[in-house]
Amino acid sequence: MSAILFKEINNLKKLILSLSARVEEAVQMSTKAVADLDPGMAASVIEKDVDIDQMEVEVEEECLKILALHQPVATDLRFIVACLKLNNDLERIGDLGVNIARRVLYLTQSVQPVRNFDFRGMMEKSRCMLKKSLDALVNLDGRLAREVCAADDEVDSINKKIRSDLVCSIRENPDKTELFIRFMEISRSLERIADHATNIAEDVIYMTSGEIPRHGADAPPHLNHQDTQDMAR
Repeated sequence: MSAILFKEINNLKKLILSLSARVEEAVQMSTKAVADLDPGMAASVIEKDVDIDQMEVEVEEECLKILALHQPVATDLRFIVACLKLNNDLERIGDLGVNIARRVLYLTQSVQPVRNFDFRGMMEKSRCMLKKSLDALVNLDGRLAREVCAADDEVDSINKKIRSDLVCSIRENPDKTELFIRFMEISRSLERIADHATNIAEDVIYMTSGEIPRHGADAPPHLNHQDTQDMAR
């Protein structure tokens, strides 16, 4: 590796880590806004999303520049390709944090009494998966990345249980259907954050071993990209 390529890859690593920190903060703030029904914190998440979007563009441009100017091969090429993929996942996680924050604003502005559902278990597991996937990225730890992939089914199960409870609540209180739908959307966004954390973990496994785990027999269902875009809007 040339000295210039080495320097630019290190700069790319710094950009990715900075974006990761911003995204992790957005998720922490949005989930706290849900727990406390805090409109101020929710508004702050929405306001800061523009920074995440700008950083995502910067990372993509840096990746493309390195590919065009240096034509990296082997491990370096694998690293750049993985950065392009996980960069998109990070930006989508930020969007999902905004999606949650917007639902919090709706709930706090509603004229109907709001009974907050207990999302603590799901929030904690989704945040833990995101943190582990980012730690795996920082340390290029394939073992930790595999732990994230293994945890995805548990979050899916919690989402199904919450959804079932909310359907029952709608049947019992049809006049509050719109409120309960907002809670469903929060649960779905948390589940999608876990999916994206799994994607990042898969990219770390690819970086460290060259393996593409989503094609394995035991791999979790892969996230539908368009579905996530729709949720984030």
